[in-house]
Amino acid sequence: MKQEIIIAGFGGQGVLSMGKILAYSGLMENKEVTWMPSYGPEQRGGTANVTVIVSDERISSPILNEYDIAIILNQPSMDKFESKVKPGGILIYDGYGINQPVARRDIDVYRIDAMDAATDLNMQKTFNMIVLGGLLKIVPMVALESVLAGLKKTLPERHYGLIPANETAIRKGMEIIRKE
Repeated sequence: MKQEIIIAGFGGQGVLSMGKILAYSGLMENKEVTWMPSYGPEQRGGTANVTVIVSDERISSPILNEYDIAIILNQPSMDKFESKVKPGGILIYDGYGINQPVARRDIDVYRIDAMDAATDLNMQKTFNMIVLGGLLKIVPMVALESVLAGLKKTLPERHYGLIPANETAIRKGMEIIRKE
């Protein structure tokens, strides 16, 4: 099993931390992982993306031109990465930030209304965990327990009290993701 993933959106949406948590989750399961962030000088509001590879075998290179899975959180990222999903791959997008529908028919497309769910739950800071939950529902590459351990590894100790809210958000994402 090898999953090559791009997560892309605006800075401040939790793109990089979502990728880091996914990478740590893979490490918790003794998988091979890479985490390669990319962002402009303006972290909040500018575009940001992260490439994550989770594999049972050695990873030859962290640099990718095509992806098995793309998680897209805004229109500029959709414009840039929709064409880079491998045929037969998966594209997951948040409906809030996208105003043009996915054009490709050779990939599986999923919509997750994570921004709306985060607002409804009054948990806007868990937006990225809702999206991560959706991904893990479709492609359970790591266990929920590993994600929670990964959260503990990435959060400062003073924020450990937020882990239950993040678990709630992950479970919400698993409930609300829909295939188009």
